[in-house]
Amino acid sequence: MAKDESFDVVSEVNLQEVDNAYQQTRKELAQRYDLKDSKATLEFDKGSQRFTLTAPSEFVAQQVMDVLNTKLVHRKVDLKSVKWGNPEAASGMTVRFVGTIVQGIDKDTAGRINKDLRALKLKNLKVQIEGDKLRVFSPKRDMLQEAIGFLKEQDYGQPLQFTNYR
Repeated sequence: MAKDESFDVVSEVNLQEVDNAYQQTRKELAQRYDLKDSKATLEFDKGSQRFTLTAPSEFVAQQVMDVLNTKLVHRKVDLKSVKWGNPEAASGMTVRFVGTIVQGIDKDTAGRINKDLRALKLKNLKVQIEGDKLRVFSPKRDMLQEAIGFLKEQDYGQPLQFTNYR
């Protein structure tokens, strides 16, 4: 029996690139004339992988988010990897947004991916959930490439990467 080919489906974000985009955004906030005196602040905690944005209004907060999103795109970080929460009222008549970086594939999403791949009805295609990633096996590389093509077309609310293709 031939050895099965495989690949991993993961959702990872390069935190160094996120930090670089954050630093560039802070620099632009200090220099841009329309945001310079707005009292808007953006903080990034690498440990908890969380952005905290405080602004005097939702309009200013959206402007700061747009600047951050632009910097993230320039650094090739998928915008689906940052999940922004609902606005919260903060002290001093300000608005606070919290954005969390999505790392890894949660159980529900992994189950949906598994179910979708099984619905393809590719012969001998096996999916194994391993913590926050999935491993897909098949005796034929063509089936694996078909599975990758299918997953690239789907939207699971977070970026997916395909690694360890062997």
